[in-house]
Amino acid sequence: MRHPQQMPIVTKLLHTRYRVEDLERTVKFYTEILGLTETRRHKSPRGSELVFLATPNSEEEIEICSYPSSGGVQVQEDLTHLAFQVDSLEEFEKHIKAHGVDYSDGPHLNENGGGFAFIDAPEGYEIELIQKGPERETDAY
Repeated sequence: MRHPQQMPIVTKLLHTRYRVEDLERTVKFYTEILGLTETRRHKSPRGSELVFLATPNSEEEIEICSYPSSGGVQVQEDLTHLAFQVDSLEEFEKHIKAHGVDYSDGPHLNENGGGFAFIDAPEGYEIELIQKGPERETDAY
């Protein structure tokens, strides 16, 4: 869908925020298990602790936020998830098992060589891993 040029529209998605209770445990998961890179961290004017993480080959960052005064974090099942591409679900499974993590769902492979699986981040957020088939440019299934 194209927007008229004169309409004031957003120009870029910069980051997605996930609030957590245990900031360091979550950052360790995203950096050691998924291979993301911490780009910066700071305290916001309202007092929340923020850590920004970058993903290879992506401009958008993930903002991990700890803000204890806003209450506990309760992640609702199937409310949201992050999806990351991997070269091989089989090889990624070997990597996560070495860190004591198992797939929570899958892997589900299809005839075109693509597939997907899920793992759970420490706070209960779902992480989807997608292996694209050799003939697919946009998705795995």
